[in-house]
Amino acid sequence: MPAWAAPEGDLHAVVHSPGELTVVGPANRVPDGVRAERGWRALAVEGPLDLATTGVLASLAGPLAEAGVAIFAVSSFDTDHLLVRSDRLGDAVRALSAAGHRIDDGSARFG
Repeated sequence: MPAWAAPEGDLHAVVHSPGELTVVGPANRVPDGVRAERGWRALAVEGPLDLATTGVLASLAGPLAEAGVAIFAVSSFDTDHLLVRSDRLGDAVRALSAAGHRIDDGSARFG
């Protein structure tokens, strides 16, 4: 793993598969010339969640899909994180609120 991809910030994830290394973290750590998608905001499900719980991600992804908001989902042992483009954050919050999810703007967490 490159040094710039070392854990830092509030959310950090590394996924490796054949031929790919995906790093989620602070955009300012990514060097010029490295393929990157910038301009995403993270929303986190209030956890911890039991790993046997079903439908959590679907209950969030559905309303966002209906609103035309693309997501990048990252799951950890305790919870799920949804990344949405910064310019669609307001649309995401409105869609999730309309679907009955409670949004805590102060911590970017919802339940």
